[in-house]
Amino acid sequence: MTRWAMVADLRRCVGCQTCTAACKVTNATPPGVQWRRVLDMEFGEYPQVRRAFVPVGCQHCDEPPCVDACPSTATRKRPDGIVTMDYALCIGCAYCAVACPYQARYRTLRASFAYGEPMESETLTHDEARLAVATKCTFCVDRIDDGLARGLRPGVDPEATPACVNACIAKAMTFGDLDDPDSNVSQLLAAHRHFRMHEELGTGSGFFYLWDRGA
Repeated sequence: MTRWAMVADLRRCVGCQTCTAACKVTNATPPGVQWRRVLDMEFGEYPQVRRAFVPVGCQHCDEPPCVDACPSTATRKRPDGIVTMDYALCIGCAYCAVACPYQARYRTLRASFAYGEPMESETLTHDEARLAVATKCTFCVDRIDDGLARGLRPGVDPEATPACVNACIAKAMTFGDLDDPDSNVSQLLAAHRHFRMHEELGTGSGFFYLWDRGA
């Protein structure tokens, strides 16, 4: 089997937001919608204060609460772990957004553009099918599927890898097959201490965070 997963090394992320920009350009999301965000967090008390930059978005869970909450079956989980959206089936109820503990879903009720009137690039990428429905990160599933059809390896070949991973200037983000013990993500997780957001909820997130070397 294949289980696609993403790994973010919190020791390397510099909070540049390049992954956010790459996602926005690739997926043509409207103003205020960020499928890939980077949280800027502070820990400790002065003068012992530390900062951490944490990339977040859809976690592509093993047990996604959004799938159970969706009354129209628009939200589905593929056998390879990617949680997808079918805009044609979505009724815009936003139950999935309420159910998601990662605040990873958006709903845009009407078209909006960066400077009021749409620029030429926004006109070319605007998609009416994504209005009044739930939207979210898809791990750039179209790039993955197209790459696999051409014999490419997601996470290794850039053309088959999510845009945010390709864009990361600090090489903090990695994508690969969790079920392959020799994959890049499996080796990173074997060598480093890591965690997943809200593990206590049992969602089985497909997004891992590295924070220290293993024992």
